[in-house]
Amino acid sequence: MRKPSILICLLLTLYSAVLSAQQLTAIPEGGNKKATVSENIGLTTISITYSRPGVKGREGKIWGTPVAHYGLVDLGFGSSKAAPWRAGANENTVIAFSTDVKVEGKDLPAGSYGLHMILGESETTVIFSKNSTSWGSFFYDPAEDALRVTIKNQPLDKSVEWLKYEFIDQTDNSATVALLWEKRMIPFRVEADVVKIQLASFKNELRNSQGFTWQSFVQAANYCVRNKADLDQALVWADQSVNLPFIGQKNFQTLSTKALVLSTLNRQAEADAVMKEAVPMGNMNELHQYARTLLQQKRNKDAYEVFKVNYDKNPNVFTTNVGMGRALSALGDYKKALPYLKAALPQAPNELNKNSVAGMIKKLEEGKDANM
Repeated sequence: MRKPSILICLLLTLYSAVLSAQQLTAIPEGGNKKATVSENIGLTTISITYSRPGVKGREGKIWGTPVAHYGLVDLGFGSSKAAPWRAGANENTVIAFSTDVKVEGKDLPAGSYGLHMILGESETTVIFSKNSTSWGSFFYDPAEDALRVTIKNQPLDKSVEWLKYEFIDQTDNSATVALLWEKRMIPFRVEADVVKIQLASFKNELRNSQGFTWQSFVQAANYCVRNKADLDQALVWADQSVNLPFIGQKNFQTLSTKALVLSTLNRQAEADAVMKEAVPMGNMNELHQYARTLLQQKRNKDAYEVFKVNYDKNPNVFTTNVGMGRALSALGDYKKALPYLKAALPQAPNELNKNSVAGMIKKLEEGKDANM
């Protein structure tokens, strides 16, 4: 009789140990699928982690029922007596923003939020709770709200079996986050100040290892010019690419970047002075592109001077022959332009360039500007 009692005691001890240990990883109960979806707006990452309940034959019995209840209700468990819907299944649905954003035009700081919804037939109030770690909405507390926005529900033509979140209607600085389930979509708009965030990132990185090359300062300055943003800071960065001790270099790229910023600031005389210093340092392609820019600005005499410098440094090759043809044509000297373009024709590196030069020759022979 003593052996069975010892065995029973041993089994009870093992069972107690199992109960006190952590549970094994297993598939979520109820057949709900776990998912994570994310997308970037510029440098801003938006991610949503959630569980996906299925319709499972309950079409027409989802919204406004215990499955996805309207309003605030007492769920019979937890501390909340007026709980919203958990916007998914199982644990908190968690939405995270890596930077500050605007949701439906309202400010929301960077961070992770529990996502809840006060559902209605025609509209939904979306809640971003500072509590993102509780289970579902059983412990929802309105005092922990970071933001509430109210949006219109939208009908779907086809039923979506498994609840999902998608990013739709993207632009450079915004996207709509949409919950889709059964025949309803609940969308809310998220915006990020892409340029402001990018400039803040540049400022931080340029104090780190990325700031130990002149190329990084050129990149930051050029970004400002392209986006017409903080041009005074762009000029500081451009000047640092040239003059910063141990890092700055005086070369065509750094000087032309500084000139570009000055030109954008309507300080053209200063920009031209910087470019006069830069031109002797430029390689064939850099000079050709700069001269093309001058042509576009209708500064034909200045363009001719740069094309000529390039030709003298790199005589009788395709690029410089084309450049001289363009320059002389822009000055109206079609007769002198023609031999350069005819010399360039057999030098063309591919059919596209060959056809382009042939078209320019034809224009000159017809008494037209080859650049038009």
